[in-house]
Amino acid sequence: MASSYTLSFIPMTVVVSRRSASPSPSSSLIPPPSLLGKKLLVTQPSRRRFFSKKHRCLTSASTVFSVPTAQPENGSSDKIPKWSARAIKSLAMGELEARKLKYPTTGSEAILMGILVEGTSTAAKFLRANGITLFKVRDEIIKLLGKSDMYFFSPEHPPLTEPARKAVDWAIDEKKKSGVDGELTTAYLLLGVWSQKDSAGRQILEALGFNENKAKQVAEAMNEDVDLSFKKQSQ
Repeated sequence: MASSYTLSFIPMTVVVSRRSASPSPSSSLIPPPSLLGKKLLVTQPSRRRFFSKKHRCLTSASTVFSVPTAQPENGSSDKIPKWSARAIKSLAMGELEARKLKYPTTGSEAILMGILVEGTSTAAKFLRANGITLFKVRDEIIKLLGKSDMYFFSPEHPPLTEPARKAVDWAIDEKKKSGVDGELTTAYLLLGVWSQKDSAGRQILEALGFNENKAKQVAEAMNEDVDLSFKKQSQ
């Protein structure tokens, strides 16, 4: 099974006069029903920094992301599941988190961070409700994998590690096997990370109290994010 994954980080700086009209807030591109193999823009909220009384600097971060795809069985494209907006953004944010830690690759632990950074999915809410937060996960990652050299910079597109790729492939396969209509949600990604027993993501989840019983609870809500799509929220 092959999967493609492309992401770029584009920092932007705009200087705006205090007297000018305030800039409109950054927004995320609302994805169409199916984004398989297509690119979209994911924009994080702007962070404001004041440098003087007359000027201020606004910075924002954007990601260009190509949705992972699995090789369709028998050449039939209808076998490929659609991805929810939250699942897409979780993977995109996961790569950005890997780059923040200056890691050369995007591992299963980075996918876990991405789920928590996105924050609004059923899976992310379940993790937080069980005491698994982004800060705790990041601390466990550093304990397990260590810090990168301060002079090292991550590549523009840190490739998925084998466990991370298998986690994504597992999520795609499970969605296809389920026979349930709708999108591949973030819960599939979380359980995909959990399915890789020797991965860093699995070890971190176990260290923070995640277990098979909790995995079963997540599995019961694997398709709930469909009802929480960005499109329905805007209505």
